[in-house]
Amino acid sequence: MRVFLASIPLPGTPVVIIGDGEAAAAKARLFDGSEAALKWFAGPDIPAGDERIARWPSAEDLAGARLVFIGLSDRDKAAGFARLARAAGAQVNVVDQPGLSDFHTPALIDRGGVVIGIATGGVAPVLAREVRSRVEAALPQGLDRLARLAEEIRDTVIATLPDFMTRRRFWETAFRGAAADLAVEGRTAEARREMLRLLNRPETGQAAVHLVGAGPGDPELLTLKALRALQDADVIIHDRLAPVAVLDRARRDARRIYVGKRRGEHSVPQDEIAALMIAEARAGHRVVRLKGGDPFIFGRGGEELEAVRAAGISVIVVPGITAALGCAAAAGIPLTHRDESQALTLVTAETRPGAPGPDWSTLAAPNHTLAIYMGVAGAASVQAGLIEAGRAPETPVAIIENGSRPDQRILTGRLDGLARLVTREQVISPALLIVGEVATWAQSQGVQHEVAA
Repeated sequence: MRVFLASIPLPGTPVVIIGDGEAAAAKARLFDGSEAALKWFAGPDIPAGDERIARWPSAEDLAGARLVFIGLSDRDKAAGFARLARAAGAQVNVVDQPGLSDFHTPALIDRGGVVIGIATGGVAPVLAREVRSRVEAALPQGLDRLARLAEEIRDTVIATLPDFMTRRRFWETAFRGAAADLAVEGRTAEARREMLRLLNRPETGQAAVHLVGAGPGDPELLTLKALRALQDADVIIHDRLAPVAVLDRARRDARRIYVGKRRGEHSVPQDEIAALMIAEARAGHRVVRLKGGDPFIFGRGGEELEAVRAAGISVIVVPGITAALGCAAAAGIPLTHRDESQALTLVTAETRPGAPGPDWSTLAAPNHTLAIYMGVAGAASVQAGLIEAGRAPETPVAIIENGSRPDQRILTGRLDGLARLVTREQVISPALLIVGEVATWAQSQGVQHEVAA
């Protein structure tokens, strides 16, 4: 985090603006309708009768000021007033002069009782405004009514629900249900009755575990339901396939428990992971088991669901974009194509110790795409098994390493060179193998690639 946005109560707060042009006027407009104690010093040349003060401020004028905004084109004069304001104990913002400023003004979305700020530390204010416009479009105009209603009943809620966790869950239910909709629509009395009804009939907490698919890695590929589950979670149990960019979307104070696993190196055994989920849920925590891709596609989600259900705990499954779909799309590879692939099979090259591997004889037909998970370590076996079963040695293949992530790498070649390609390019997991005629699209569509010799 490069900047910290603080929420400063405005009622009665002394705010001073210094300047006679549009820059100062823009800062003054920020406080229109606020309860701040605003003074605007615009110099001796302003018209008679103007509400601005027709002189420059003295040290006495700045005494007690909390925030001082300076909008002057004369840098030396601006720097002088900045020194004067700091000496009086104020925080200073000099318009378009980040080097002279103690803070920067964020792009603000003002919904009365709800104010949202977007900041870039002063380095890209236009970008901040662009983000603001996108966020603002998603927010209802009546959001302030909901905030004011929450303020009205806040003391009642605290008295009725002294337990913090119970109280938070009440607010989450209230802000997502009918009460919120009624408040936003302006039906405040009905909204208040609905909130009090919820308060007088609190829902009994039921232990539950959310099995959440994180997708292939790009946080923007999270589903809305997955994002909501992350932001509601008290505890997030995750492995190495859940990238930091996805975990960053979770609630900041959620406890994160790493149970990372690599092939042949299980830091936490599967039964212990299940026991951990059960224990956390029984403790009254909202548990998210975050898994890369989709929980039910080679992610042991079925095993975890079975264990948690056997303990009498509800399981809510939130599907995710599985690697085959997300990585192939990121590489520009259509997994099916009317001319080149009429079938798609998702295969894992990794099985339980002692269990039989894939039946390559049923998977070796032409015009049939194979998306092979966990195939890096067994690339030689995949290659040999498919060719022995009749798949043509010249069949195109693609390897997508870290698909959809910033460090994505795409390699293309032929089936008879698959093992050599993995070894030569030092491919590491997570990586998806695509076998089939459609793999040529990674090259033909201009996607970054490396071709095996």
